[in-house]
Amino acid sequence: MIKKEEKETLTQLLKNHALGSEILWSFEFEESHNSSVEEIYNKVINFCHVYGPAPQYDEFITAMKIVADASDGMTAKEHKLISSFSEDLMERFQRDIDKLKQFEKKEYR
Repeated sequence: MIKKEEKETLTQLLKNHALGSEILWSFEFEESHNSSVEEIYNKVINFCHVYGPAPQYDEFITAMKIVADASDGMTAKEHKLISSFSEDLMERFQRDIDKLKQFEKKEYR
């Protein structure tokens, strides 16, 4: 459950963002459908993985930290979730790189 202060912080962060209205819409969609943290986590991590590496992920992770800190500071659970997201994403990209390396080895034999 997102707290009022966190939602206000998110809205402020996205105020001048090029995709701010789309991001807020997506956030409100998930909230209105009572999506669990696990469901949203999986959707976002899968989207990022399919989309591929992008410099915006650093901005996204920073935004998650700012929003989590907006209401009484970041909890241990929020910290773990954000760290897990970063690690999961990097592991997925590393697996992709490893697969590409194996493919290249087979192609050039």
